[in-house]
Amino acid sequence: MGVTGGAPFSVHVRSARVAFGGAPIFDRLDFSLTGGWWTCILGPSGVGKTTLMRLILGLEEPSGEISPVTCSDGAPLAGRAAYMAQQDLLLPWLSVLENVRLGSRLRGAARGREDSEERARALLESVGLATNANDRPATLSGGMRQRVALARTLMEDRPVVLMDEPFSALDAITRVKLQDLAARLLSQRTVLLVTHDPLEALRLGHRVHVMSGIPARFDDALEPEGAIPRSLNDTALLALQGELLSRLTEAAA
Repeated sequence: MGVTGGAPFSVHVRSARVAFGGAPIFDRLDFSLTGGWWTCILGPSGVGKTTLMRLILGLEEPSGEISPVTCSDGAPLAGRAAYMAQQDLLLPWLSVLENVRLGSRLRGAARGREDSEERARALLESVGLATNANDRPATLSGGMRQRVALARTLMEDRPVVLMDEPFSALDAITRVKLQDLAARLLSQRTVLLVTHDPLEALRLGHRVHVMSGIPARFDDALEPEGAIPRSLNDTALLALQGELLSRLTEAAA
């Protein structure tokens, strides 16, 4: 089961400026998320990847009077983006099902309790956790907890999804499985993924950027061929991984 929300739309950041202590993180930064695509960002720690994500979410105030974030359909982004963090952020005293439904319950969503619970259970089934609905987070493995977090993100039913290193704490096999699952369940969403893993970015990204410099800038995007998630055995992908690692090495110099 995926999410709904209408035709994909693009998100644009135009001439963004963000400064901390007078030092600019971004200055006249232009950046776009193409509707229905996964856009992946890599770069050195501290370069501003999470700050950019916060700016798009409206959690970071730009330096200036004009908001730099616009949408291609003319409507504001506010209320149309979901966020998935590196940590699962599950509340330990709630069941798996209650954690998935937490956002709608806190907002007092108009959708009835019965419909909300039915949707949450369907999402848990889609991530392979239907039988764990009444479990507490402490009884789950790391991979299972991140699948709950993914289901909670899908429960928000937003057309734009921002993901900040959501699979980085997992073992390699679980990570690949969750990459595959996220690619399937977030099909037709406009997704921004921040990651430190070049292969993850190349498997999932329709467009892959490296961010570097002070103030931060983006290189020319890599656009791997083929549908996502791409095969780990794709020789073209492995060749691009070498190029991407070279770009990251230069960015960190």
